Amino acid sequence: MESIKYFVEKRVYGVCSYLGEKFGISSSRIRLYFIYTSFITMGSPIIIYLIMAFWLNVKKYIRNRKTVWDL
Repeated sequence: MESIKYFVEKRVYGVCSYLGEKFGISSSRIRLYFIYTSFITMGSPIIIYLIMAFWLNVKKYIRNRKTVWDL
């Protein structure tokens, strides 16, 4: 059951999981703070979340890229 939970959190809540692993905080707590700040600030953290999701996706492709010298 834990492996299914981890898979869903990694795919669906990738940004929150990444930040949780980076700062050593529970990803559910980060999601909760994200929801609270979204209500307080009328949704502006959603823009930050989308930028971070895009950046993590780009970072994943940059790390896995092979160059001519790697062959």
